[in-house]
Amino acid sequence: MTNVYNFCAGPAMLPVEVMKQAQQEFLNWQGCGSSVMEISHRSKPFVQLAEQAEQDLRDLLAIPDDYHVLFMHGGGRGQFAAVPLNLATQGQAADYLTTGSWSSAALTEANKYVVANEVAKARQIDGLWAVPEQSAWQVNNNAAYFHYCPNETVDGIELPDLPDVSAPIVADMSSCILSKPIDVSRYGLIYAGAQKNIGPSGLSVVIVKKDLLKGPQASTPAIFDYALQGKEGSMYNTPPTYAWYLAGLVFQWLKKQGGVNAMEAHNRAKAELLYQCIDDSDFYRNQVAKPYRSRMNVPFQLANPSLDAQFLKQAEQQGLTSLQGHRSVGGMRASIYNAMPLAGVQALTEFMREFERSMG
Repeated sequence: MTNVYNFCAGPAMLPVEVMKQAQQEFLNWQGCGSSVMEISHRSKPFVQLAEQAEQDLRDLLAIPDDYHVLFMHGGGRGQFAAVPLNLATQGQAADYLTTGSWSSAALTEANKYVVANEVAKARQIDGLWAVPEQSAWQVNNNAAYFHYCPNETVDGIELPDLPDVSAPIVADMSSCILSKPIDVSRYGLIYAGAQKNIGPSGLSVVIVKKDLLKGPQASTPAIFDYALQGKEGSMYNTPPTYAWYLAGLVFQWLKKQGGVNAMEAHNRAKAELLYQCIDDSDFYRNQVAKPYRSRMNVPFQLANPSLDAQFLKQAEQQGLTSLQGHRSVGGMRASIYNAMPLAGVQALTEFMREFERSMG
């Protein structure tokens, strides 16, 4: 059987080792005679699992002790609302940098709870997507926080540097968390939907500095109250237990690979290989300026869009799946998160070159 490489942007592929371990443990976890998804989240074995998963994540990202690590419901979109509800009072100003589809959606949601100020927006410069220089941003000096998305999955735009702002920085790292080292202490809050670099959908991870939590807005649902969830160890209500279990396995797998430093080198090699293939060709093109190209999500277009369907059909026949671009932008997109092996990108670039040759 041909190897299948899944380039889906999310839910995305998980490490094969993790999937095999989950398969082996599915019916009888730790010899208890039940699946981990069948036992109480308050049982001693699951509490130990949860504590270990949190510690492993803290180790991987060197998370300081004055930060809560929360395992929550709602995915990334849930946090679009939870962030303003927890970090600002109703009607207070908050700054938003919009570099693509997800930060734009976060801005729209935030406006229900705060006065969301769009400081700048990604735009095309000389035909390529880029982010305006920070000197041109319209920053509000009284903002409760500054929100941005370091990596946009739909648009393939990555901001290489941490914004230099005075307000606490909030980062939607759904598609780039654990892909490289970060200094958590420079952020007020980091959140991530799990379904890209952490585990299956249905879980979100929140890393928040404790002293930012002065009390949520009165209308905040209890399950989105960060302080309450921190006090209750993310178990105020029944959490997404199986997703939490799988996330813990992924954290252990990452440690075995050498942690986030090893992942950074791994991801850089994959991205460089794919972008080089695109740049060497007149048949393919990427429309993001080089300083802002994503290492996780590589969108590209065929010079002749009438060949898109044929490209996707032949790619799937070669075991290269989920390459169709987001419905809002079209074209192609290869998502190459931590679990994607270098061999998968090598197979993709070999196919791309062969498809170009065959089309003459």
